[in-house]
Amino acid sequence: MTAVNDDSFTNWKNREEIAESMIPIIGKLHREQDVTVLLHSRSLVNKSVVSILKTHRFARQIAGAELSVTETMPFLQALTTLDLGPSQIDLGMLAATYKKDDRGLSVEEFTAEAVAGATGDNKIERREPRDVVLYGFGRIGRLVARLLIEKAGGLRLRAIVVRGGGDQDIVKRASLLRRDSIHGQFQGTITVDEANSKIIANGNEIKVIYSNDPTSVDYTAYGINNAILIDNTGKWRDREGLSKHLRPGIDKVVLTAPGKGDVPNVVHGVNHDMIKPDEQILSCASCTTNAIVPPLKAMADEYGVLRGHVETIHSFTNDQNLLDNYHSSDRRGRSAPLNMVITETGAASAVAKALPDLDATITGSSIRVPVPDVSIAILSLQLGRETTRAEVLDYLRDVSLTSPLKRQIDFTTAPDAVSSDFIGSRHASIVDAGPTKVEGDNAILYLWYDNEFGYSCQVIRVVQHVSGVEYPTYPAPAV
Repeated sequence: MTAVNDDSFTNWKNREEIAESMIPIIGKLHREQDVTVLLHSRSLVNKSVVSILKTHRFARQIAGAELSVTETMPFLQALTTLDLGPSQIDLGMLAATYKKDDRGLSVEEFTAEAVAGATGDNKIERREPRDVVLYGFGRIGRLVARLLIEKAGGLRLRAIVVRGGGDQDIVKRASLLRRDSIHGQFQGTITVDEANSKIIANGNEIKVIYSNDPTSVDYTAYGINNAILIDNTGKWRDREGLSKHLRPGIDKVVLTAPGKGDVPNVVHGVNHDMIKPDEQILSCASCTTNAIVPPLKAMADEYGVLRGHVETIHSFTNDQNLLDNYHSSDRRGRSAPLNMVITETGAASAVAKALPDLDATITGSSIRVPVPDVSIAILSLQLGRETTRAEVLDYLRDVSLTSPLKRQIDFTTAPDAVSSDFIGSRHASIVDAGPTKVEGDNAILYLWYDNEFGYSCQVIRVVQHVSGVEYPTYPAPAV
């Protein structure tokens, strides 16, 4: 027994050493060539040794076997020999497709072929960072800020616009960015320049602009030009209201709530490629819409969907009351941390905007429950043909690994998974294999989603797309 344990420990230390040697390679590729190294759509940039090893181990849940750093390191080393341009390269996909390739190519030859679209004459030039302004700095605003700071190479957070507060307003806002009760500490350093009304986060100077009226701000006065403004307030949701943000220095407006009227509702991965280049106002829909639309599209593509119903068990939000008090909505006035609260959801009706070709009626309802983050959508579908549970799970597992929806759909087989396990997930939704039910042409999917962070990641993907800094991924996912 001791010998086995010693062998296991020696194996762990060897893999630790390999993972440690990967870090400077990944960092140099990202810093010098704007290449983001992924593993099954999870970024390895700025990750620790243990995090890299855990990400490799995660593949066991999906592919049935753990992916070892000994398998992926040769592909990473091969990347360093290539003249790469800005791109995202998935080591997990490289390793998986290489195993299936029977041409006898070396790792170096296969890698060069798989990423040829990002090398030599094919590579795209690194683009100048696009200015971004946050209008509002609440839960979503601060998480989007963290992501923008993390992705400062392509998107540059220049300013946040908030209503004027009391003493030390900027200090308190910086503190809320620095520490989060759910999502933990900010990864980096934050300082405050009160005299110049600035927050400096990881070297990014962010101007804090105080205004109660979007039409009163001239962003060019702060050196901001051609910027994308992200409205996190939800105060304006139609084109007329959101157009108020189109001030000097602002080129496009992105809403982090369902848009009304003719405002396009965009779910990245599903309909983001339908955004017209000259569209100045768009919405990222809701967190629940982002959670259900990608798996709904996946199921419709493979099986057809005749009708469906979504029941969301949703964490409470800042719109509810801590204790019973007046609220414009009947039940949301009741204490959020003490009750399950039946409420409405617009997610089902928003499906039609994101999936206009889906000829199916989707209904929906929602119950707010006493947890601060992570929700679950129970999606009940009548399919266009009969199938089996095993077939559906195999299909969705493959979708999460190799399809164009792999950044939106994750997959777990963990038998003891609970909501807090998915705090910080960057996917729009996570299929839970355990409770999935399929009988004939009826399927019930259980979809976890971090309604704060996962949604914020979807917002950033939309902003990257419309700003032109969403670089292609290699190997290209199967269509």
